[in-house]
Amino acid sequence: MSPLRGLRKRGTEGAERQAAAPSWNAWAPERGAPALSPAARALLAAAMGEGRPHRDARLADIVSSVAPGRLPAHPGVSDDGEDRVRHARGQSFPDWVARRSGRIGAVPDAVARPADGAAVRDLLQWAADHGAQVIPYGGGTSVVGGVTPTDASIPTLVVDLVALSGLRRLGASSGLATFGAGTRGPALEDALNARGWTLGHYPQSWERSTLGGWVATRSAGQEALGYGRIEDLFAGGTLEAPAGTLELPAHPASAAGPDLRQLVLGSEGRLGILTDVTVRAVPVPQATTMTALFFPTWEAALTLARDVAQARLPLALLRVLSPAETEVTLTLAGRSARLGLVARYLDLRGVGAGRCLVLVGFAGRRRLVEAARREVSDFARTHGGVGVGGALASAWRRGRFRSAGLRDSLWAAGYGVDTFETATDWPRLSALHVAIEAAADAATRSSGERALAFSHVSHIYPSGASVYTTVIFRLADDPDETVAHWDALKAAVSRAIVDHGATISHQHGVGHDHARYLEAEKGQLGMQLLRDAARRLDPTGVMNPGALLARE
Repeated sequence: MSPLRGLRKRGTEGAERQAAAPSWNAWAPERGAPALSPAARALLAAAMGEGRPHRDARLADIVSSVAPGRLPAHPGVSDDGEDRVRHARGQSFPDWVARRSGRIGAVPDAVARPADGAAVRDLLQWAADHGAQVIPYGGGTSVVGGVTPTDASIPTLVVDLVALSGLRRLGASSGLATFGAGTRGPALEDALNARGWTLGHYPQSWERSTLGGWVATRSAGQEALGYGRIEDLFAGGTLEAPAGTLELPAHPASAAGPDLRQLVLGSEGRLGILTDVTVRAVPVPQATTMTALFFPTWEAALTLARDVAQARLPLALLRVLSPAETEVTLTLAGRSARLGLVARYLDLRGVGAGRCLVLVGFAGRRRLVEAARREVSDFARTHGGVGVGGALASAWRRGRFRSAGLRDSLWAAGYGVDTFETATDWPRLSALHVAIEAAADAATRSSGERALAFSHVSHIYPSGASVYTTVIFRLADDPDETVAHWDALKAAVSRAIVDHGATISHQHGVGHDHARYLEAEKGQLGMQLLRDAARRLDPTGVMNPGALLARE
């Protein structure tokens, strides 16, 4: 459960599948983000002090200050100032500050929206002819700087994939579905659901992110435990690269040498532009349900998660909230009579201070779902878990895509927020969790501030699990100072992750923000292999330079 859900006032929830157009400088739609409740404001002020709200820059003022584009006219390219500003940044914290403060930095010189592979090939050649770098742009949801131009000395063409969308074909018996790479989550699921199929891939950014973006960043959806990560779902497709077209056939399995799909997965636009993607859909499950459990300690909850993962029970998801995140979640949810009864019941069952909330999701055939529920209940009893029904879990499911918009509300109140995610094996997980939160606290205190940090395990595997940490902090008086504080925070947490032998990213990708830490995971020879592949497909280095592979 995202702990930020409780920050909103009641009555602000909309339809789960709604995908309204976002504001130019925020996540929530133009109509605005939900307001912070009084309880949320009190909690934030007690933890960090009163916020320092900033006045947002006006889009018109930024557009009026943008220099003319440096690329010549092209029939498929826009050099409109507002269009360029809207494509100048993604959703990383520095991107966020840049949009809000108006200190936008490098702005692309042009934006293109090709409708097919031939148009993409034409644009790549045109960009090469005029010395421009190319940035593929799906939903613009990268939180690691993956779509941000960083070298203002080089003309930049952003290739927006919005016109490369929609269902191309669906195998009635195979479940292989081919979509345009620019297809967003709701449109993809609607097209499959209408035919009795689902992909089951639901990242936090599902309403705005695209299928091509999921592949390019090795995305992990919230229900990856049941449906698989995107590398399990990605069957093939077409990559248009400066060196030519790479076709990836959708074989069910192959022993014909290394799998080139694995090279494209996580390539983050460095090798070329995905124009179509084939995925492995499955029939819509007969039954879906969720339940909530509480455990007396973090260790007991993690043991339950490990045992369930190693038993390979057919679950859709299992999420473990640390004691700190559980407390924040319940505090911000308000003091309803229902929650009061739950708290008293838990106290009577010996699940008091230090308790952890665990959310479990089930999807599949009804008999399998019921069997899995019984198995989870048995595991839970073994480790001191107490079930509280499905209401709390169902509330998380209804609001799981909307909590990202609360960044807007926090910003308006004078606070910044960022998330840090990684994964490690079970023996090192608890120490890693402690180290991440300690690094965040120390980095924030070094700038004379305090942070509110809390974590959960969002994905489990037989060998280990992810750790997902949210850090809220006060904005500084000056935007550049805020970014400097964030940079120190990011460096401290990233170093803690690397020092503990964990991956620098479990689900958000590398982008620019993580590129400096990639060698610790891949090694020197591994980095050389990646650079060699990039040079083969992109000989002149025009594709999204600086993302994934730091500039040499």
